[in-house]
Amino acid sequence: MAKQQKNNLVKNASILMVATIISRIIGLIYRRPLGSVLGSVGLGYYGYASNLYAILLLISSYSIPMAVSKIVSERLALRRYKSAQKVFRGALMYAAIVGGVAALIAFFGGSILLPANQQNALPALRVLAPTIFLSAILGVFRGYFQAHQTMTPTSVSQICEQIMNAFISVFAAWMLIRTFAGGDKTQRAILGAVGGTMGTGAGVITGLIVMLIIFGINRSYFRRERRHDHSNEEESYGEVIRIIFLMVTPIIFTTFINNASTYLDSYLFSSILGWHGVNSDTISSWYGEYSNYYIPMINIPLSLASASASAMMPEVSGEYATGRISRANHQINQTIRLTMFITLPCMIGMMVLAYPIMGVLFPSASNLASKLLFTGAIYVLPAALSTITGSVLQSIGEQKTALINAGISLVLNLVILAAMLLVAPGMGIYAVMIANILYSVFYAIFNQIMIARFLGFKNEFLSTYIQPLMASLIMGAGALAIYELIFHLTRRPFIGLVVSILIAILIYMVSYVFVSGTTEKEMKKFPMGTKIVRVLRILRVYR
Repeated sequence: MAKQQKNNLVKNASILMVATIISRIIGLIYRRPLGSVLGSVGLGYYGYASNLYAILLLISSYSIPMAVSKIVSERLALRRYKSAQKVFRGALMYAAIVGGVAALIAFFGGSILLPANQQNALPALRVLAPTIFLSAILGVFRGYFQAHQTMTPTSVSQICEQIMNAFISVFAAWMLIRTFAGGDKTQRAILGAVGGTMGTGAGVITGLIVMLIIFGINRSYFRRERRHDHSNEEESYGEVIRIIFLMVTPIIFTTFINNASTYLDSYLFSSILGWHGVNSDTISSWYGEYSNYYIPMINIPLSLASASASAMMPEVSGEYATGRISRANHQINQTIRLTMFITLPCMIGMMVLAYPIMGVLFPSASNLASKLLFTGAIYVLPAALSTITGSVLQSIGEQKTALINAGISLVLNLVILAAMLLVAPGMGIYAVMIANILYSVFYAIFNQIMIARFLGFKNEFLSTYIQPLMASLIMGAGALAIYELIFHLTRRPFIGLVVSILIAILIYMVSYVFVSGTTEKEMKKFPMGTKIVRVLRILRVYR
């Protein structure tokens, strides 16, 4: 652990990104059999329950790792180790209380919070309720390790959590339907959604067990750390709880607003289309494809942005706490550039290969899922930027500013969505997609303005956005041409997709070097940069 503290931003971000990619791939793999077991209506129930669960999770635990990481990292930077450990214990108490309340709200208040025409999602939501409490506790442990600038515990627990989630979700859904549903289609959909949510709980329990084991292994290190604290002032538990409350609460509300758009959009979508006379099963089916096929694909590059933000927060918080503004700005620029380097090619790739991606990964999906990915992949860019910039504001103690920006963006999002659905109900689920994209655009712009005001921050526009976008467009054209050629020769979408993606990666790396003029030394600073350089040497790009 002591050695791991010397990790730099790119290495920490790389560890989280690798774990995130593995977790998301597992998530995509199990979505295929889960979709076959549940059917489109069952996926709709599962999606509505998961959205409301996600909102309550955001309130109780999602922002806790970020908040704990910031508060603890500031104290570690000042070598106030006793206070850092008090923050950890205080955060556990806070998480237990808030997580417990949110779990009770999910269990007893779900019927009020779900749309009136989607009450069949209620059993699945009640199964998810205890998971909210456990996730809050898990979040504290993850944030504490991230503050020590070691991302391995979080990464290992994420992978274990997702593996268990994938296995139990499909197995439990299949078993419940086979044992209790009979031939009743509605009952099959309800029980399938319940089984799917059981996997979520099993995954969180697994992740928590892993974190407890890792924490136990490192207890001797934390004891030594405490003995090395020679500061004269030590915060009381009352002060610690107050700091946690004042720090976590704005982050909770900001994160809540950032993601409440998903829940509120689904509520408006279901209610307004129901008012227009659209059948509730049809609404569930449309939303099921949106929430269980389109969103998981989009979330892959966005989760990489979240990994970058998690790795950045303790770095920027530490630099800002010690008054080194220029170094904080350097870390921010490095994080955004790293994120764009990875997410922009993902965005273009998903756009040009939308139809084979959805066809291969989700054969039970309709053409709607492919159209959503093709038209909505652009969401990746503003959403990634809003994630990073929101985290920057929280890192420098401007949680209220991030909250105000998120609130204004949410109001604009809801007004635009309601207007589209009332005036043009035929837009259907595309209205939800467009509203989400606009929300991220507004939030990213507002955040950028405020970061420039507080830090004097300026984007390195050419190297951060233009160069990776140009390389991504070249890659996209090559990937599409290769897929069409291989599919024409083999008539096998899977082979065409795999080969085109692998070659697209090579095209992007080569194009990026030629477009940006990146040297070997600079490339080695990127995630897996040493391996990339080796490949580029084989291709004679570097000599």
